[in-house]
Amino acid sequence: MTQNLPHVPPVEPELTGVRNFRDVGGLPTTDGRKVRYGRLYRSGHLAGATPADAAFLTSLGLHTVFDFRNAADVRLDGEDVELPGVRNVNIPLTDPADGAEFWRMVRDGDLGQLRSLLADGKAAARMVDSYRTIIRERTAEHSRVLHALADNNVPALMHCAAGKDRAGLSVAVSLLAVGVERDAIEEDYLKSNEPSRRYKVRRSDTSPAGMSAEVMELLGPLFDARAAYLEAAFDTITTTWGSTDRYLSEGLGLAPETRERLREGLLDAS
Repeated sequence: MTQNLPHVPPVEPELTGVRNFRDVGGLPTTDGRKVRYGRLYRSGHLAGATPADAAFLTSLGLHTVFDFRNAADVRLDGEDVELPGVRNVNIPLTDPADGAEFWRMVRDGDLGQLRSLLADGKAAARMVDSYRTIIRERTAEHSRVLHALADNNVPALMHCAAGKDRAGLSVAVSLLAVGVERDAIEEDYLKSNEPSRRYKVRRSDTSPAGMSAEVMELLGPLFDARAAYLEAAFDTITTTWGSTDRYLSEGLGLAPETRERLREGLLDAS
């Protein structure tokens, strides 16, 4: 296992072309330990990384970048920049066809169409359903990620498009597996709402009407990190498997020794 890893929070960089980047180190576990700095990072996609951004990411000594975007996301935003010596693993957590028409409407629809699609709680309900579905149906993908982390494929960076939903859930599952407190997982998750981190809404109509306050309010639930979304994921774990331990062991197939290797790799020494 790699030694001499940082035990103090690094200065968070101002990346130009990568949004929502952060180290999840320092988060407390239920038994009094903390996630080690320099082991697990999260961000939005890397397609827009500048040479300076890429140089910084390279300096982290990353072993693996997990990209949870699907093919449609990659067509929209582009391929990640290549980082020398880094293993790139694409594990889509949503299918390209899922909601394709919906997201086209988000980008291209007029105000009336957006009202019909998103008003009266429909946008938030869609997000809750998405979080529940990923937890229930993407167990093989999350199992693959956790086994890779346990096999010392770290330091690792997890990202999707915005770095809040698919990456947010994957980070949350990883943190649950090593015993991080749920309140701490939520606190980190909600950092994606900070203005400097938020995904930039892309609309075909960039006029004042196309980007009006009402349009942004309608779109807001899709681009927010909301505690209710993460709570829906946690609730799905409980209602489907009965407990986090059973979710990890039965849903994700993590043996006790695998969880212990995860803890050894991601946590400070006890």
